[in-house]
Amino acid sequence: MEFTPQNALQRPSTSQVDRVLAVDPSLRGTGYAVLERSATNSQKASSGNQVRALTWGVIRNPPNLLQSGCLVAIHERIQALILEFTPTAAAFEAVIFVQSYKTAIVLGCARGAALLAAASRGLPVFEYAPRRVKQAVVGRGGAEKAQVAFMVRALLGLSETPPADAADALAVGLTHFQALDRARLQVGDMEQI
Repeated sequence: MEFTPQNALQRPSTSQVDRVLAVDPSLRGTGYAVLERSATNSQKASSGNQVRALTWGVIRNPPNLLQSGCLVAIHERIQALILEFTPTAAAFEAVIFVQSYKTAIVLGCARGAALLAAASRGLPVFEYAPRRVKQAVVGRGGAEKAQVAFMVRALLGLSETPPADAADALAVGLTHFQALDRARLQVGDMEQI
């Protein structure tokens, strides 16, 4: 798909399959996941067992790789995932509050590289606050990472517990499907970024 400003601002897809690319950005360990759900399931009350994880993992960048190289690696891997799995939307974990300006800038750069990959392919992009993601998956906004990973494994029926960054991305994808259901029932709005 060629990028034009019009296709960058599309409404959420009404296709027969909802497929989301979910990203938990970080310079050295960006979590990603692609989740899918058929439209027939999306009309029912949302639950994790109706959603299928097509792939998930972590984009690991070695400590000796320059920041610019990390950003290229993140951008290229996200683009490759989009080409391979053709998601209908992208969902990102929102930036968390950090104590250090330097950390915030680096995190913002990693997020920007992944966002650019999604936006340049014309995907509608959504973001969810970390507390909202934890609330959606665990039922408590202050949940620990281990609790998120455990619940993601249980909800998706995974045979192994994913690493924390990948579990966070899977949780973002599940949160997106919940938000999509609420928007379809007209009890909540979805705001594209």
